[in-house]
Amino acid sequence: MAGGTGSDAAVEIAGLHKAYGARRAVAGLSLRAGRGRVLALVGPNGAGKTTTVEICQGFRRADAGTVRVLGLDPVTDARRLKPRVGVMPQGGGAYPGARAAEMLRLVAAYAAHPLDPDALLDRLGLRDSARTSYRRLSGGQQQRLSLAMAIVGRPELVFLDEPTAGMDPQARHATWDLIRSLRRDGVSIVLTTHYLEEAERLADDVVVIDHGQVVAAGTPADLMTDTAGGQLRLSVDGTLPLAELARDLPAGITVTEQRPGDYLLEGAIEPDLVALVVGWCAARGVLVIELRVRRRSLEDLFLELTGTELRS
Repeated sequence: MAGGTGSDAAVEIAGLHKAYGARRAVAGLSLRAGRGRVLALVGPNGAGKTTTVEICQGFRRADAGTVRVLGLDPVTDARRLKPRVGVMPQGGGAYPGARAAEMLRLVAAYAAHPLDPDALLDRLGLRDSARTSYRRLSGGQQQRLSLAMAIVGRPELVFLDEPTAGMDPQARHATWDLIRSLRRDGVSIVLTTHYLEEAERLADDVVVIDHGQVVAAGTPADLMTDTAGGQLRLSVDGTLPLAELARDLPAGITVTEQRPGDYLLEGAIEPDLVALVVGWCAARGVLVIELRVRRRSLEDLFLELTGTELRS
C-alpha cells in the first residue's frame, strides 16, 4: 500500500466498511498515507472517495474497520486531532456574507501559531478580492480562499477535496506550487481529484478506488510502468518488411502498419527500443522521417481499471 508502515503513516485505514442502507459506499478498503507525502485518491463518481475522507475527518463513523489519523481515532480523539489537521471541503466552508480577508483572519485566530493571512492572500492571488464577500467571489477564488483557510493554522496534515476545481490555468499552477511547498515543509497531504494530470504531477502516491475498494496503489511512475504500455509511432521514407521487423522486436512489443510508411509499435517503450528501431532502419538504408513516443498516462490506467461509462 502507498505510504509505508504504521509508524510513519499520516493516515492508516484497514478493512474500512460503510453502507448507506442497501448501498455499500466503502467495502473493505485499506490504505496508508505516509507522513510528509502527497497521497492522491482518484476514482469515478460514487467510488467511495468522499465517504472515506469524511470518515478520516471524523464527520462520519465507520461501520467496521479501523482508521487512524496522525495515530489518533478521528472520532474519539477529535478534540486532540482537529488542531493538527486542515480540511478544504469542495463546498467552501465560509460564511457567505463574510469578506475574504475577514474569513481568513477569523480562521487564523483559532490557531496557536497561524501563518500570516495577508501573505497567504498574496500567495494565492486574492489580495484584490480581500474585501469581497465570499458569495461574490468566483468559483476559483472561493476554492483558493478555502485552501488558505485549510492551511493558515499550520496543520501537520491537510485534506484537499478537488482543490483546483473551477480555477483558470494560472490559478491552478499557483495552487500546485503551494501544495508542493507544503510538502517540502513536511506537511502530509491527502488529495482527492478528478484531474488525473493533477495527481500525476503532485502525488508521491496514488490510490485508485472503485466500488468502495482499492483497485491499484503505488507511485505514479510505478503504476504506469506496471501497465507496460506505450506507443512509438514511426514514419519512414519507404516501407519496411513488417514480418522481419516484428521478428526482431523484443518480446511484448507489437507492430502494425497504419498505412504505407507509417508504423505503430505498442508495449513497453524504453530508450533501448527506440535505439533498436532507429538502428534497424539505418542498417537497411531506410530513412526515419519522424518518431513520436507516447507513454501510457495515469488517465489511461484509470480508464482501464474503472471503465469508460459515465456514473452519476
